[in-house]
Amino acid sequence: MLFHIFTDAAHHGGTSFPTMHLERNKHRAKMAADGDPESEVFEITDFTTASEWERFISRVEEVLNDWKLIGSGVGKPLEKGELTSGSWEEHTQEINFADFRFIITHHCLKQESAESQSRDEQEEDAYPLAMQDLLCMNNDFPPRAHCLVRWFGVREFLVISPGANCEAVVSESKCNLLLSSVSIALANTGCQVPLLVQIQQKWRKVYAGECQGPGVRTDFEMVHLRKAPGQYTHLSGLLDVFKNKIGCPLTPLPPISISIRFTFVLQDGQQCSWPQQPPDFDALLAGEVGGVEFGKLPFGACEDPISELHLATTWPNLTEGIVVDNDVYSDLDPLQAPHWSVRVRKADNPQCLLGEFLMEFFKLCCRKETSEEILGRSAVEEEGKENSDISQALSKLTEPAAVPIHKLSVSSMVHSARKRIRRNRRAEESPINNDVLNSILLYLFPDAALDKADSSEVRSTQEPARDSEDYHLYNQLKSAPSDSLTSRLALCVCVVNFHHGGVRAVAHLWQEFVLEMRYRWENNCLIYGLAGGAPDLRCCLLHQKLQMLNCCIERKRARDDGRKSGASDRSRLGPESAGPAEVSPGKSWDSWSDSEEEFFECLSDTEEMKDTESEKKPGSKSRAEGRLQPHGKLTLLKSPEPLYIPVTQEPAPMTEDLLEEQSEVLAKLGTSAEGAHLRARMQSACLLSDMESFKAANPGCCLEDFVRWYSPRDYVEEEEVDEAGQTVVRGDLSARMKIPGNMWVEAWETAKATPARRQKRLFDDTKEAEKVLHYLSQQKPSDLTRHLMPCVLHAALLKIKEEEATEDIASVRKALQQVTAHASKLLRHPNPDFKKLEDVIVQMSAVEAVIACSRSLKAKFGIAGGQREDDTDELQRFVSCLLEEPEVSVVGAGRGPAGSIIHKLFVSSPRLVDSSDEAALLAPMEDEAGRSGGTDDRKAVPDFPPPAGREVLLRTCVPRPAPYSKALPQRLFCVLTRDEFRLAGAFSSDTCFF
Repeated sequence: MLFHIFTDAAHHGGTSFPTMHLERNKHRAKMAADGDPESEVFEITDFTTASEWERFISRVEEVLNDWKLIGSGVGKPLEKGELTSGSWEEHTQEINFADFRFIITHHCLKQESAESQSRDEQEEDAYPLAMQDLLCMNNDFPPRAHCLVRWFGVREFLVISPGANCEAVVSESKCNLLLSSVSIALANTGCQVPLLVQIQQKWRKVYAGECQGPGVRTDFEMVHLRKAPGQYTHLSGLLDVFKNKIGCPLTPLPPISISIRFTFVLQDGQQCSWPQQPPDFDALLAGEVGGVEFGKLPFGACEDPISELHLATTWPNLTEGIVVDNDVYSDLDPLQAPHWSVRVRKADNPQCLLGEFLMEFFKLCCRKETSEEILGRSAVEEEGKENSDISQALSKLTEPAAVPIHKLSVSSMVHSARKRIRRNRRAEESPINNDVLNSILLYLFPDAALDKADSSEVRSTQEPARDSEDYHLYNQLKSAPSDSLTSRLALCVCVVNFHHGGVRAVAHLWQEFVLEMRYRWENNCLIYGLAGGAPDLRCCLLHQKLQMLNCCIERKRARDDGRKSGASDRSRLGPESAGPAEVSPGKSWDSWSDSEEEFFECLSDTEEMKDTESEKKPGSKSRAEGRLQPHGKLTLLKSPEPLYIPVTQEPAPMTEDLLEEQSEVLAKLGTSAEGAHLRARMQSACLLSDMESFKAANPGCCLEDFVRWYSPRDYVEEEEVDEAGQTVVRGDLSARMKIPGNMWVEAWETAKATPARRQKRLFDDTKEAEKVLHYLSQQKPSDLTRHLMPCVLHAALLKIKEEEATEDIASVRKALQQVTAHASKLLRHPNPDFKKLEDVIVQMSAVEAVIACSRSLKAKFGIAGGQREDDTDELQRFVSCLLEEPEVSVVGAGRGPAGSIIHKLFVSSPRLVDSSDEAALLAPMEDEAGRSGGTDDRKAVPDFPPPAGREVLLRTCVPRPAPYSKALPQRLFCVLTRDEFRLAGAFSSDTCFF
């Protein structure tokens, strides 16, 4: 035998020793013929040079040693279902045979108690673990495992397979060479782990190998055919194959344990009503467009996401005499099977509404066109003609004009804005028709439903409660509150893109939205659906921009209201009531309105000279202005007058891009002394304004008074004893306030006594509003999509959570947590990776499909509509397990509540008469009804179709190869389907007594 092995190795992979000797002899003969005196020189030939085949064996042995697979294995008996529920480890290493690359992989089931046992506790002659696993009956037909685990039932094994892009090992000589290598490596190392080699084409999954133990060996063999031979399509024929293979000389033959599983496939489940309701296309006038209500994302699958239901009927641990299954009769009736298990096969890519909405919205991010390029330039050019005269534009800014109340109607505003943009565009050419556009604008701006919009009635969105789910989500995703204008805009853009014209409709809607924003700014109409106050930096940038515009409108309205109230007070009091102490000489309060002096509010040089002269006159005392309230019981240090808190300007609100821009400007000033001084002056504008307000409210005050109110920590008070021996409290500025060149001191010296209402505005709302409007008008549809993507994902997550609440699926809740964390990590980045965001959308679609599967199964099992009150809890658990686990046992088999429903599904499913269909399967098995003894002969159509697959597992323990050999485990796993016949056998033999 060894001679054949080495000869085969020489021909198929190693160095050719006979060829080497022949060449050397020829060389000697030639030298002798030439009379070369050196031909008699003694030569030493090194026969220890390793061949490629020997190097390959050595490399396999090295890998086995590195992975510590030498010697006997340690492990406890396998528990029921452990091969499926347990966790598997996998190690991979690359090895070469000459220039041919192989991959050796170690698969091992992790067992906690295995490490605690000592190898010394194992008996010397104990069988390898693999041999013990061959007879284990706790893990027959595992639903999810490696194919070798299913066929042989082993918990640990090694596989040598050709590397990627390498040809398959097909020839018999190469297969024998690899098997010889495996046998030698196992014998040299004493490894007891099965080592198999993948041969033939990879798609065939054909393996061969062996496992060696002390005095025993198990050969793993396999047969794979396209069609099953007729005599082997039933149990009796397979038993004959098994008996002939083991060749047991004993009579009678030891009993053979038989386990059988038939798998039936229910492909057509459409006899159940699909729970997804079709959209109502007639509900347009009721506030819906295209079957989708504004503010609500669609959800659910348009088709049944369950493509197949697989029923496995199992007869475990039978003996040969108990059951009859041959070519004329069969006792194997599925209804009488003691064990049923079910698995569902989901559709590959079910059409889900929410996933399609999100994916179509995401595709807009890749568009590069501007709104003008998409819609044409007619609207922009027409608007340019209207505003072509710059003098008219400036006069519009500077001329005060009262806004008529009837023009405050948002509906009239929308009409005029739409009239401008469509002046040169025919109505039929508009991407969005008027009815749909009106519905969208009324959804975005509900205050437009009022004929005369009273600005005081405009509701602002309140921030969600801090313990609410919406609050946590928009903080995590950096989106916007779910009921805000930004969130509603995102949903509208999503619906318009999907149902009403794609990117053209989005560009049209965005232009209408920008015109709406400009009209609200020009007419002092607050924006509906935005929380008041400064921009919330936790939200997306577009939401911050809209909040900034709302702040500008609020400031502008406050000035206009103050101007009107001031004018009415003067008309009520008379002209003599307005003295020079209340208002600056030569200036009325009307002159400080925003409409007349837009960008300034500083006194003229003449007025400054008058104020300075009046202050220098002896005995002149200016009158206090802009007082808010007394500051407790404090008085001024240099006079007994109480210290008043002044009315100050509010700090300028800023969005995150303005803050970043400001930070960049300050950073560019450098670290020099001049740069630091300039940076401090830029940052002290608010401080200077507050000082001027404080001086106006507290005539005769000093810097110490201001510090006592503005920064109490910088005013240090200490108790001292005066000359009279009295304890008095004296205060002074802190050390940092006394540093030469202190910015506070410089600002105090330059500050004039000017109340807040007459100061130059810290926040130029007109300028900032125009910047926001310009920013909005420059956004492309792709830019808009990127801004709104967090809001759309936010709404989608809320929708999924809402739908999941009715289903209660643990895997969906876990997946939602992972999706939320992933999306939060991406969206927190200033420039998120949109390719990874696409993965987030795919994950959301998968979650939607799971929920749709749950509803489909509940509909099939009569749970969704509450049709079954009995056994509802059990059916609920059964459906939940189908979603979570690869295979679920049916309690009570065919007689339980779930089993009876499954039986009815098969009975009511239409039979396929086309023999080419997958359900027809095995041609020799078509007479299944006639062979089944458990069916009624009067029935024309059996309850169950022919099985899609048959699996038969045969086991026994017999002495082999001689009657006096040890009784060793033998196993044969048979798989029969329409286009596959496979026999996977593990046959053990005694290597000592043979």
